[in-house]
Amino acid sequence: MTTAHNTTPQYPFTAVVGMDDLRLALLLNAVSPAVGGVLVRGEKGTAKSTAVRALSALMPTVDVIGGCRFACAPAAPDPGCPDGPHGAGAVESRPTRMVELPVGASEDRLVGALDIERALAEGVKAFEPGLLADAHRGILYVDEVNLLHDHLVDLLLDAAAMGASYVEREGVSVRHAARFLLVGTMNPEEGELRPQLLDRFGLTVEVAASREPEQRVAVVRRRLAYDADPAGFAARWAAEEEALRHRIAAARELLPGVVLGDGALRQIAATCAAFEVDGMRADIVMARTATALAAWAGRTDVLEEDVRQAALLALPHRRRRNPFDAPGLDEDKLDQTLAEFGADEGADGDDDPEPDGPDGGPDGDGPGGGRPPQDDSGPAEAPLPPQPELPHQSDRENPPAAQPPEEPAPEADARPQPQGAAGEKPAVGAAEPFRTRRLDVPGLGEGADGRRSRARTAHGRTTGARRPHGALGRLHLAATVQAAAPHQHARGRRGAGLVVRRDDLREAVREGREGNLVLFVVDASGSMAARKRMSAVKGAVLSLLLDAYQRRDKIGMITFRGAGAELALPPTSSVEAGAARLEQLPTGGRTPLSAGLLRAHEVLRVERMRDPSRRPLLVVVTDGRATGGSDPVARASRAARLLAAEGLASVVVDCESGPVRLGLAGELARDLQGTAVTLDELRADSVSALVRTVRGTRTAHGDQTVHRNRKAA
Repeated sequence: MTTAHNTTPQYPFTAVVGMDDLRLALLLNAVSPAVGGVLVRGEKGTAKSTAVRALSALMPTVDVIGGCRFACAPAAPDPGCPDGPHGAGAVESRPTRMVELPVGASEDRLVGALDIERALAEGVKAFEPGLLADAHRGILYVDEVNLLHDHLVDLLLDAAAMGASYVEREGVSVRHAARFLLVGTMNPEEGELRPQLLDRFGLTVEVAASREPEQRVAVVRRRLAYDADPAGFAARWAAEEEALRHRIAAARELLPGVVLGDGALRQIAATCAAFEVDGMRADIVMARTATALAAWAGRTDVLEEDVRQAALLALPHRRRRNPFDAPGLDEDKLDQTLAEFGADEGADGDDDPEPDGPDGGPDGDGPGGGRPPQDDSGPAEAPLPPQPELPHQSDRENPPAAQPPEEPAPEADARPQPQGAAGEKPAVGAAEPFRTRRLDVPGLGEGADGRRSRARTAHGRTTGARRPHGALGRLHLAATVQAAAPHQHARGRRGAGLVVRRDDLREAVREGREGNLVLFVVDASGSMAARKRMSAVKGAVLSLLLDAYQRRDKIGMITFRGAGAELALPPTSSVEAGAARLEQLPTGGRTPLSAGLLRAHEVLRVERMRDPSRRPLLVVVTDGRATGGSDPVARASRAARLLAAEGLASVVVDCESGPVRLGLAGELARDLQGTAVTLDELRADSVSALVRTVRGTRTAHGDQTVHRNRKAA
C-alpha cells in the first residue's frame, strides 16, 4: 500500500535523535538514487521504520504524464508503457511516492494482476498495476524484509536487475518500467536475508538503541510531544526540514560535476580486493557512494575520507561467507589499505573543509563525507509534565550467569545434578561444518515456500488443475479450454474467438517445496562430555542449522542434561541465534532423555496451534543413553511413543562412538517410528548418503537401520 494522502503528518526526519549512520545512508540515496538503496539492520524499537518513512517528505517532486498509471516521465516516456503511446498530455507534479510492501503480500499484489478471462474472450490486456508500478521513480519500502517469501524475493530481484517488471499468464504478457529506491528494515534475531537480495542493497547500517541517558530522554520527550500533537510537532520542525530539503536539492545539482579521480578509484578497488568481496558490484556502489558524499559536503572532488565512509556503508554486508558470520569491517585493515594506496590527487592542497557548493550547505565545517545535520536540542519544545521515574535498565535485567569452572573434577552420577552444578563442563568449540543430506518430512504439505519437503505451492511444476477458490491464480490453459469447449454452440459462438465464462476457468495445481519447523533435541549430558565427541556433535548440529537456513526452515533447540530439559532457543527463523546458543552449550550431569522428549512434545503442541500449516521435523542428537530417576529407559521409551502417536516425522542422529556400541539410539528411533543415522551417515558426501525421506511411520528401511545398530552392539 502507498503512503499517500495521510492526514497525520509524518514524524520529521530532522527530529530523529542520533542514528547518524542511518540518516546519512538515507540522505546519500536521496542525493544519488543510483547508490542502490539501504538495508537497516537492528533490534526492535530503534526507529528504523520511523526514519525511513520520514525520508519520503524530503525527496524532490516528480513530474509525470497525466493519467499514466506507471509514472512515465514527460521528457522520456517508457516506449513500452501499457498506458502508451503517450501524446502531448498534461504534465503533473506530485510528491515522491513511498510504497510499502507487506510481508504477506501476494504475487499479484506485487507485480499486478492480468484479467485472463477478458484476455481469452476479448483479446484485451486488462492489467491492474501492482506495487512495483506504484513504486516506479519512488521508494519501495519493505519492513521485516528478511521475512519476505522467497517467490516475492525472486520478483524483487528480477525487477531490481532489469529495471522493469514482467507479468506473464499463459502467453499473455505485460511489461512496464520499475526503477525504484529499495529500502528494507530487519531484525537479525528473526532470521537472515538471502545473499542474492542482500547484495542488491547498496548500503547497510546497523542500528541500536543509545546507551546514553540524555539521548534516550530526548527520544522519549520528542516522541511524546509528537503523539500529543503531530501537526504542532511537525510545524516546530518545519524550518529544519526545509533546510535539509534545500541541501539535498543543492547536492543533487552538484553531483554531475563531482570528479572521481584515479587515486580515489584505485583506493576503492584496493579496498574491495583487500576485503575479498564477491563480484564488482561493491566497487561500483562504493564509487557512487563516495561521489554522493562529496556532493553532500558541497565539493567537486572525492577525498580519502569519502572513500573510507563509503567502505563502512557499502562493504560490511558483502563480506559474509556463511550465515553465521556477523557483518562488519575491520577498520584498522581499512585504514591500512587506504594508506597503502593513498590517492595521488584531490587529497592535498585543500585543507579548508568549507564547501563551495550552492549556499555553502549546512554543516560545511564538518568532515569531508559529512554527517546529517543534528541538533539534539531542536526547536523549542513545550515542557512536558514530569514523568514517573522508571527503574534503571540494569535493575530489570538478570545478573550474568556464573561461569562454569575451568577444569571440573569428574564425579560419579550418584545424585541428580542441577544445571550449572559442579558436574558441568565448559563449552567446547564446534568441529568444521559440512554439507548434510537432505532430511524430508513425508507426504504433501501446504506450508510456507521453502526448499525442504514436498508441498502444494504457488510455484513449481504443474501437477493438475482445479476450480479457483476466490481470485484466479495461475491459469491452467488446457483445462480451461477443455471445460469451455463443449458449451460453444449453446453460447452462440461465431468466428474464431472462444466464449469463456467464469465457471470454465481452471487454475493450475503446483507442487514445490516448503519450509519446515526443525526442532533439535540435543543431549548435553555427561555421557556426551568427551571433548572430541561433543565437538563433533556440535559440528553436526551446526551443519544441520546451516542446512535449515538454506532450506528456509524455522528452527528451535532443546537441550537436556542434569536435572531436566531446557528450551535453549524458541522456534525462530534466525539460525544465527541457534549457532550462538550452540556455541555456549556446556555439558555434564545425568541424561534425562525423557524430559527432553516431553519438552519437545510441549513445544510442538504450542507451535501447531500458532502455525498449523508448518509441518515439524524432530531431530534428536544423542547416544541413546538415559539416566536419572526410576526406570529412565522405560520413561524415555514412553515419551518417544507419545511423539510417534502424533505422526511426527523424526530422525535420531546417533552420536555413539568406539568399538563397542549399545545401539540405544536405534532403539529410540524405533520407538519414535523414525530413522536413525550416524554422524558419518549424516554427511552428504558419505558412501551411504542417498537422499532418504524421514518416515513418519516405521518403514522396512527403518527396521533395517535398527537391526544393524543392534547387531553392532
